Amino acid sequence: MLGITSLALLDTIGLSLGLYLALVLRSVVFGDPVLWSLLWRTESEEWLPFLIPITLLVFWQAGLYATRERRAGLGRVASSLLLVALIVLAFGYGTGYDFNTTGLIPTALVVCAITIGLLRAAYDSFTLELQRLLHARRRALLLGSGQSLATLRRMLSGKRAGIAYEFVDVLPPERDKELSERIALTRPDEVILNEGDFDEAAVLEIVETAHAAGVKVRIAPKTTDLLLQRGEYVPGQGMPLFELRPPVLAGTDWVVKKAFDLVVSAIVVLVGLPFWVLIALAIRLDSRGPVLYRDRRVGVGEREFGMLKFRTMVEGAAELQDELEDQNEAGGALFKIREDPRLTRVGRVLRRLSLDELPQVLNVLGGEMSLVGPRPLPVRDYERLEGWHRKRYNVLPGITGLWQISGRSSLTFDDLVRLDFYYIENWSIWLDISILVKTLPAVIAGRGAY
Repeated sequence: MLGITSLALLDTIGLSLGLYLALVLRSVVFGDPVLWSLLWRTESEEWLPFLIPITLLVFWQAGLYATRERRAGLGRVASSLLLVALIVLAFGYGTGYDFNTTGLIPTALVVCAITIGLLRAAYDSFTLELQRLLHARRRALLLGSGQSLATLRRMLSGKRAGIAYEFVDVLPPERDKELSERIALTRPDEVILNEGDFDEAAVLEIVETAHAAGVKVRIAPKTTDLLLQRGEYVPGQGMPLFELRPPVLAGTDWVVKKAFDLVVSAIVVLVGLPFWVLIALAIRLDSRGPVLYRDRRVGVGEREFGMLKFRTMVEGAAELQDELEDQNEAGGALFKIREDPRLTRVGRVLRRLSLDELPQVLNVLGGEMSLVGPRPLPVRDYERLEGWHRKRYNVLPGITGLWQISGRSSLTFDDLVRLDFYYIENWSIWLDISILVKTLPAVIAGRGAY
């Protein structure tokens, strides 16, 4: 309850501050004096008592006051504020209110999203640090075996949405009958099982046993389950049947994503052009060869295309890769070496900050890539894929994606493919925005980048 109250208070402050800053911007544009009293004049005085409860109610409905692990991020904040803006417009026009400055609402929408987002980020950072100081951990009892259990432990190790796990016990499938006894002995907060290691009857029994003991149950789905999220019930059958629709963006979804990609990419090119020139100059002064490198990658529909990058390696680096295969540090189909001898001095810096990827916005403008999506693989890596991996080629590849904000090279290849499946099945423009927002801190931290 304290957490909900704190977040609601921060949202109220962020909303008020955002509206004030929007009014300040309007005053600057029209040459009016900028006063703190703007917050208690005209639009603010009339609308804040209405905006605050409406915003809190919309945020509540959107799940923005859920527990930390279930709480949505900046994308949901922005979409909720858009709904609030539409409510304000509908109410205003319905009551005959005269909106004398139509630009104030979109400006306030953007500024409020930023202020509320920053305050929420500060809150999450503070509470996370507080949990670390207090050594707060969630006690989990794991059920599974073999490689699947190892993968589950690895994915849950560290922090999941800011929550650290302590694994109090592990039960293999053949000993699941001991669950009740182990729960009483270890007193876990959660029972987490790997669904692929148990049959349906065993899963149902585990759930019943844990719930009877008052313990939450979480299930790590099989990879195939990640492919079924677009299932659609087909009525009129003798038994429930679900039709699986192909996860290809079409119609309005495709138009929204395409428009977003083009607008943002064009802005990146125009604003970043002077910076690009500096990078190009550094590359030319550091080593011989072209500034841009066209890497053969496999994109949507499993078709090859030339992905643009700032050159980070010496000339002829591609021909030297075969000699370095025995030094490969990545698992699965990937090829990665932390101290790749082919990298130039400038190239190491560009790789560390992921600046070598910037020219790919030109691929986005050319329709070969998207800002967000499954990462395109080199032809060498593509040829080593297993059959079930290839579903990732149903959508345009991206400059960034869940790989980049979830550990990148620190994850196994199968883990990365599962993230691609999740993205494909759960796409929304707000998911894209959230990934883009989270990419910058991931790049700065250099998680898995080499």
